[in-house]
Amino acid sequence: MLKLDTLYFICFWLVYALQASAALVSVHWDIGYVDIDRVGYGTVRAIGVNGALPIPPITLTVGDTLALTVHNSLNVTTSIHAHGLFQKGTSYMDGPASVTQCGIPPGDQITYEYAVEQAGTFWLHGHDHHQNSDGLRTPLVIHDKGKPPVAYDEEILFSFEDWYSETFSERARVTLDPDLPFPPAHGYGYGLINGINGNYTRPIHFQPGRTYRLRLINMSATMWYQFSLPGHVMHVIEVDGEYTEPLSVDGVDLAPAQRYSVLVTAHLTNSFNYKYNATMSASFIPPAAGLSPRVFMGDVVYQQGAPYIQAGMYDDSFRWVNDIELHALDQSPALPVDRSLRLVIGNNIYSTRQHLDHFNNVTYATPITPTLYTALSMGNMAMDERVYGPQTHAVLLKHNEVVELVIHNPNTLPHPLHLHGHAFQITEYGPADLLAPVNRTADPVVKNIGVPARRDTMVIPPYQYIKVRFRADNPGVWLLHCHMDIHFALGMAMTFIEAPDVLQKTQAVPPEMLNLCAKQRIKTTGNAAGNQGLDFTGLPPAPVFISRSP
Repeated sequence: MLKLDTLYFICFWLVYALQASAALVSVHWDIGYVDIDRVGYGTVRAIGVNGALPIPPITLTVGDTLALTVHNSLNVTTSIHAHGLFQKGTSYMDGPASVTQCGIPPGDQITYEYAVEQAGTFWLHGHDHHQNSDGLRTPLVIHDKGKPPVAYDEEILFSFEDWYSETFSERARVTLDPDLPFPPAHGYGYGLINGINGNYTRPIHFQPGRTYRLRLINMSATMWYQFSLPGHVMHVIEVDGEYTEPLSVDGVDLAPAQRYSVLVTAHLTNSFNYKYNATMSASFIPPAAGLSPRVFMGDVVYQQGAPYIQAGMYDDSFRWVNDIELHALDQSPALPVDRSLRLVIGNNIYSTRQHLDHFNNVTYATPITPTLYTALSMGNMAMDERVYGPQTHAVLLKHNEVVELVIHNPNTLPHPLHLHGHAFQITEYGPADLLAPVNRTADPVVKNIGVPARRDTMVIPPYQYIKVRFRADNPGVWLLHCHMDIHFALGMAMTFIEAPDVLQKTQAVPPEMLNLCAKQRIKTTGNAAGNQGLDFTGLPPAPVFISRSP
């Protein structure tokens, strides 16, 4: 039997070894305006980092800590969200302005600290004034500590973006103007692949017999991307930072904010080269030659000078990934449901005379006091949903309860919905039980049989519903919102207030974060208006539902 001092010595060196193997990765961002032509069709005022776009990707390993120091050289506030990181125990680092923090004022800075506990494919983006749309976004790749659960030889990263000839605020101004036709005439966006015009994509290089992990990230504000390697089979192994059982597919369809990893094994001969395909489109944008869809072809080079195989593209046998068919690699079964919430999304006319988006007819608007600070400061009243204000559409969750969301989309547009702080199990799709065109055939009910995959961004197809489940095991304040930025701006968002009684006992906001509010004379205690009880004096009135949009 080992002596006590021997055990102590072993434990000390184990802890030391673990700490020594982890790294503190310091990154400094000066966020500012850049005048740039990213696609060859004119200069746009964009938002970059350290005077440049694209922003370099950040790569970490599980166990590392990322210290991201952000200085704001804009003329408005800014904030950063690490998309897909759960922020367990650090919900104040999640990033959305007016939700978990005050925005960083011009000329000021803070340091976000992310203790990295998840492996997978993520991204960082602005979460204030919808600055994601104007360029404030970059991939975040987190490697496993040790060998990953699936074997491969090399990695290749693909980041996809849409890009526009107007800033987001210019496009939003037209959309929100009640005196202009709705919906407004759309503009056809341009496509970026790994930060450059998709028409000039760089080649990727394969060596015979080697297996490649392709990490695919759609950082777009509006557009979908379809990716395929004709002549090759792809095996999906990760979705939104969660490993899955390998599934063979021919192509991957990525909505805004979604990520996939696929394995591709190169052919055994280097006698031929191939082409990969990345097509940018959206079902709600009319086709127009050369504008929508935008088809980008890149080289898959086995050997310089080898002839190209013109492999077939899409036919009836082509298999796209479908997340309802994916199964979690860790074999976690479907969670037993404690509570089911029914949400209906749509666009209606509100008291502002605007066409606004909503969940259950409640359109989101930001409070004065960040919602997390209300949850932390209101004592027992934090358990009362009313203190968070009507415009935040707050829903209180009990600690560790399993919540099922049944979300209906009785509309013509698909919506990619992102839940902060969690990944959810996808268990079912089916036809929305509300009005649909009489000439539309109802979609069948499709259920996951086995162990459902988990992800943090789901697509609700037109005229369908989706069922997802998650356990409320992460006390904090978490947004659920559409990741098409214009729909988020129109109010398609709501707030989950998760276990505020536990939150108050386990988390405290760093003084550096509170100082951001003090410098802007924003209260960090009280209800949504910064007052006590249910006194909302000073809080702008929430838009009220008037009628359904025609």
